[in-house]
Amino acid sequence: MTQQLAALALLVHDYDEAIAYYTGVLGFDLVQDTPLTPDKRWVEVRPPGGAGSALVLARAANEMQRAQVGLQAGGRVFLFLHTDDFHRDYDAYLARGVDFTESPRHEPHGTVVVFRDLYGNLWDLIQRMPSQIP
Repeated sequence: MTQQLAALALLVHDYDEAIAYYTGVLGFDLVQDTPLTPDKRWVEVRPPGGAGSALVLARAANEMQRAQVGLQAGGRVFLFLHTDDFHRDYDAYLARGVDFTESPRHEPHGTVVVFRDLYGNLWDLIQRMPSQIP
């Protein structure tokens, strides 16, 4: 059997605001933006390169969901963005105003830095060491 994690729902306050951030600031591709009802859309973004999992930008629809926007992992790093060129992406993100919580560091598994997205979710930007790439 072969399985793959295709997508992950990410709570957002506003579809267009989230699309603008993930495509304009992080450089993700907009894969799909399909209206489902007058208030609900299926919005999918994916990091450039076309491979791997996508994020489904899910607009918070009630008070409980709105309270969880940016806190889906309880304040821990929630999402891990692998890159083939750490310094290219780090420098581009700095220029676009990404909120880094620390300076880049070298770990046994690669070069990494933590950043916050527009809602406060914590991400790792990682370039893995060659020995760590499957």
